[in-house]
Amino acid sequence: MTVKKVASHEVFGCRLVSRAKSPVVTVILFALLIFFMFADSLVSNISLHSAAFDEKKDSEVLQARKFIRKIKSNVSAVQLDVSTQKKIINVDSEHHDSLVSSSVVREEQGTGRFRRKLPENEIFRSDELTKKFHGRVLEFFNQKCEVQFFMTWISTVGSFGRREMLSVESVFKAHPHGCLMILSRTMDSVNGYRILKPLLDRGFKVLAVTPDMPFLLKNTPAEAWFDAIKSGKKDPGEIPLAQNLSNLMRLAVLYKYGGVYLDTDFIVLKSFKGLKNTIGAQSIHAESKNWTRLNNAVLVFDMNHPLLFKFIEEFALTFDGNKWGHNGPYMVSRVARRVEGRPGYNFTILPPMAFYPVDWIKIGSLFKMPKARADSRWVEAKLLQLTRETYGVHLWNKQSSKLMLEQGSVMGRLISENCLV
Repeated sequence: MTVKKVASHEVFGCRLVSRAKSPVVTVILFALLIFFMFADSLVSNISLHSAAFDEKKDSEVLQARKFIRKIKSNVSAVQLDVSTQKKIINVDSEHHDSLVSSSVVREEQGTGRFRRKLPENEIFRSDELTKKFHGRVLEFFNQKCEVQFFMTWISTVGSFGRREMLSVESVFKAHPHGCLMILSRTMDSVNGYRILKPLLDRGFKVLAVTPDMPFLLKNTPAEAWFDAIKSGKKDPGEIPLAQNLSNLMRLAVLYKYGGVYLDTDFIVLKSFKGLKNTIGAQSIHAESKNWTRLNNAVLVFDMNHPLLFKFIEEFALTFDGNKWGHNGPYMVSRVARRVEGRPGYNFTILPPMAFYPVDWIKIGSLFKMPKARADSRWVEAKLLQLTRETYGVHLWNKQSSKLMLEQGSVMGRLISENCLV
């Protein structure tokens, strides 16, 4: 492998030298020389009229001038590093940018942050699709559904890939007569329909629907929060807004309709039919066996359950868009800790083996093939344990999305046994 890398560098170096000798490069270098001479003059003129530059930017301009003069005196040095050339060319633009007032800079930076969130803010838009949301939900679930499932997808339709499809397939492998609704504007499209068509052709009940967030949050504690975010009166924070909108949407849809919410990186292994008002522990105390943290990747609740209302209330009152998990796993943990055991809040907390049999730190072990007899025994034992004690496996997508699926691994076996298409 090392030999190949060295060879590739030599080839790349040879190409640069050969290009440097060509007439085209000579012309380019001559043009660069003229540009640098113009840049030198421009920088000098601008510097006469700008007394507001700080010492750092003055030194950068000074260094740039020295470098330009060096280029003039030594045009034959054609093997300049590409990044160095780019820095020289960008001197004037950086110098010009420093003339912009700090207030304008702050305004542009704020605009930049808003623009980065525009794809996520599609969920704020109201149109004919959102108006039909409630009617489509009632019509879809007005059929014989063994269990009604929900997923959310606030991303592009093109990023709904094999892993997400595996999650969808696993739902129907364990629940042939179940119904799955994916709350997503992007999947509620021609391309989204094409992705789901193989399952529809096999008779499974799956539908992508554009959600109506104002309707879902109406008469809940998060209604005002959503209006403030939408109008720009509340800071969404640095955490991707889509992540927090998904955290809220799953709570709202279960509160409105009841059912099972699943993340799209969760593989279902057996039926959820016997579960009722259930949430899973992600971790437990080693000695006391009491739960230490819950997770919201899987939620099973009846319509209008008081715990869901408390979750929504906590989300709105304590929202912090700059702390990962604060409005998700940590939020449900805070609320459950406060109300656990109180009258009226009847819910069950299942141990980690139910939904989170492998912690995110160790998820890689499920993707590795057995290399020795002991490894093979471990794979068989783990598969047996999962079959007996686990409703499904959360894949911790952020941690495992780049892992290679090795033949004979636990995940390899689970996938082969739970895919349908």
